[in-house]
Amino acid sequence: MPNSKKLRVAIIGLGVMGKNHLRVLSDLPQVDVCGLCDTALQEHEGQPVYKDLDQMLANVELDAAIIAVPTYLHHEVALKCIDRGLHLFIEKPVASTVEDARALEKAIPPHIKAVVGHVERSNPVVKALKKELEGKEIYSIAITRVGPFPPRIADVGILTDLAVHDVDLIRFITQREIRKRHIFSSKKIHDHHEDNAILSFELEGDMVASIITNWLTPYKKRKIEVATSEGYFEADLIHQQMKEFSSYRTNHSYLVRDCIVFKGEPLRHELQDFCDYCLHDRWSPHLATVSDSIRTLELVAR
Repeated sequence: MPNSKKLRVAIIGLGVMGKNHLRVLSDLPQVDVCGLCDTALQEHEGQPVYKDLDQMLANVELDAAIIAVPTYLHHEVALKCIDRGLHLFIEKPVASTVEDARALEKAIPPHIKAVVGHVERSNPVVKALKKELEGKEIYSIAITRVGPFPPRIADVGILTDLAVHDVDLIRFITQREIRKRHIFSSKKIHDHHEDNAILSFELEGDMVASIITNWLTPYKKRKIEVATSEGYFEADLIHQQMKEFSSYRTNHSYLVRDCIVFKGEPLRHELQDFCDYCLHDRWSPHLATVSDSIRTLELVAR
């Protein structure tokens, strides 16, 4: 990549997430969004949009690509970007199958920087929770991620679309590997994929974890609950608020502390870290690797 103060980026796929990437990247001073590609659009907010990916890659000088196409296209699109030597930001999960994900990982040469968009790692409340947990023994972690069915999702079920967020968070927050897992799921309103699931895990060090996730709840809820040797933490991922409950007493009272969370947009933090990685080789532990995403896919695979 040439010695440039700005990262020349293309966004491939202008659905909901692609448009969010465009909004955030357009506001980062170290980024030039040089190319947009989507098979269904000719222009977006006055900017021309390539319908053909090969044409864009051949005609636009780029350093990196944001891949926000449907999951089943990740593997194909990423390989084309790799052939052009582009750094990669691939929306989660890295691919629709473990086999495609492993093949993609093998195809990425050492000089290409590649991350996967497990954006909850960059949520300020997750950062604050990890800081609070330093030096404490974790007993259990439970995550709830529920909400109404999103019509934009057609190619994957809830395990691949939502549960991968929280499997990754469990590994990221605890820094422990998952040894055993059980998955219970059902199809209630979705024609082809599961839309309701409960997952349970056993981690190293006799730690246990669980995930409740569905597309059946009429409102969104995103919560992490962690039991530790010193207190019980509840973190709200949507409102970016966190409380600690501790010091239970015989009169059934306990202490409640509002923990400090410096709020911000997770996607902005994540993309800032990706740009710093590409431009200055500064790796952030809040970024997820392709290997991280492969492990989440392995853990939700049936």
